[in-house]
Amino acid sequence: MIPLKDTIPSQRYPVVTVTLIILNVFAFLFELSLGEDLSGFFDLFGVVPATYFELKESGAPFWLIYYPFLTSMFLHGGWMHLIGNMIYLWVFGDNVEDRMGHLRFFVFYILCGVFASFAHVYTNPHSEVPAVGASGAISGVLGAYFLLFPHSRVITLIPIFFFFDLIEVSAFVFLGLWFLIQFFNGVASLGAATYATSGGVAWWAHIGGFVAGFLLSFAFIRRGRY
Repeated sequence: MIPLKDTIPSQRYPVVTVTLIILNVFAFLFELSLGEDLSGFFDLFGVVPATYFELKESGAPFWLIYYPFLTSMFLHGGWMHLIGNMIYLWVFGDNVEDRMGHLRFFVFYILCGVFASFAHVYTNPHSEVPAVGASGAISGVLGAYFLLFPHSRVITLIPIFFFFDLIEVSAFVFLGLWFLIQFFNGVASLGAATYATSGGVAWWAHIGGFVAGFLLSFAFIRRGRY
């Protein structure tokens, strides 16, 4: 399912949402310039669970242990990875930013990404594969949207074999199905030997981000302001 737009117009220009999209695009363009050095770059700036636990046990400085939790959410593994994430952020981010305000939304987004990375790390503790992508933070945005706008309608593109169909579904159904897909795949991935053998998708980052976003929304929404 590919969301194209929702039916709730933004009341304010989504400054943070647009800025985040621009930052992700520029970061990806920088990745393309690295060539053969990209793998080492991901090792340094992606979240590698095994490395995280090794550094933590060695008593490494705080910043050295945790900076990948921030940098990883601005990196992507390919064009489709980037485009898919940015579509979701564009469709759902503006309304959540409306309800939270620009600064609150930015802090909320970063916190969701960090919580998502923790969820991935602790469900894949032996993985040596760098996890990158904004999907954990964006999952938090989806969790907030699910709470704040359940009755919104989402115009959705559905691929059916070689054809495409447009349908309109409620946000409650769209995001509820999205979360169930993440959850069941996440449970199935727990039996995989490594993160890589589970398909290379950080299912528990999506789950953790969504739950974090749902819960953090109670603290971040601006009361009485729409």
